[in-house]
Amino acid sequence: MKAVLFVGHGSKDPQGNAEILAFVEKFKGELDVPIIETCFLEFAHPGINEGIDNCLKQGAAEVVVIPMMLFPAGHSKIHIPAAIDHARAHYPHVSFTYGRPIGIHDGVFSILEARLNEAGFNTEEESGDTAILIVGRGSSDPDANGDVYKLSRLLWERLHVRWVETCFIGVTAPSVEEGIERCLALGAKRVVLVPYLLFTGILMKRMEEKLVTFRSAYPDRAFVMTEYLGFHPALHEIFLERAREALQDEVKMNCDTCQYRLFAVKQLNLHHDHDHDHGHYHHDHGHHHHHGDHHDDHAHELHHEHDHHHSHQDPERSGDAKEKETV
Repeated sequence: MKAVLFVGHGSKDPQGNAEILAFVEKFKGELDVPIIETCFLEFAHPGINEGIDNCLKQGAAEVVVIPMMLFPAGHSKIHIPAAIDHARAHYPHVSFTYGRPIGIHDGVFSILEARLNEAGFNTEEESGDTAILIVGRGSSDPDANGDVYKLSRLLWERLHVRWVETCFIGVTAPSVEEGIERCLALGAKRVVLVPYLLFTGILMKRMEEKLVTFRSAYPDRAFVMTEYLGFHPALHEIFLERAREALQDEVKMNCDTCQYRLFAVKQLNLHHDHDHDHGHYHHDHGHHHHHGDHHDDHAHELHHEHDHHHSHQDPERSGDAKEKETV
């Protein structure tokens, strides 16, 4: 019997967790599997170990794990695979297949354009005095941060604006404040902030507070903020696609230039020298991550798009760079 386990990040804000649960609930009846469960990495229950156990208690012999993450980063590369390996060691009769995060997906741009239009920005018209500011979560993984810049550049290609800038709300630079300052220095009279977040939560509430501050600090400029990605049909289709490709064992990840992964693998290998019980945590951190009978199958494609274009500034690491990775 097959099961699909969706893994959300988890939030200190109960509303954000409730949105994830409601979102996954809609997949029941659309995926041809009898068991569909949801779990969280932190701040909420059930946790990932409990989520796996919930699948097995219902008779699952094959569990497909889908990370509900925007980009491959620490959680999807390290933490979720470690939990899967832990489960595999305890349940050797169960097959585990690991799916992939959203990444750079064409459907995301449909959502972004819809959110911009809802906020009063006409994506079909020329707008020479408006800057779009993409606000990413921020990560300790440089590769994930680079993907946010790539997303910004590709959005710029679709719009009729002079500027699509990039900033982050935590962990790395440039900050949201620095992003705003750059947009205004470039000459923007209106800035549309786009919180690149899956669902609501503490960070979205923080963005709402910042919007009030910007309007007060720059009364001669206009500031608008879109909704986060949230309940959009295109997001629903993206996660359906991720689940179906994993169910068909067609997952391919882009990992070959990921310095974060290489560093993590090195550290975990060092750890393995001292603790052989955890030695499997480093393998296949996400690409074609089939934790089943093909544990040694590494003949997968690795096309890493480590693009950092649209980097108009040369961000330095902020003082909170050691903050916990949140993507």
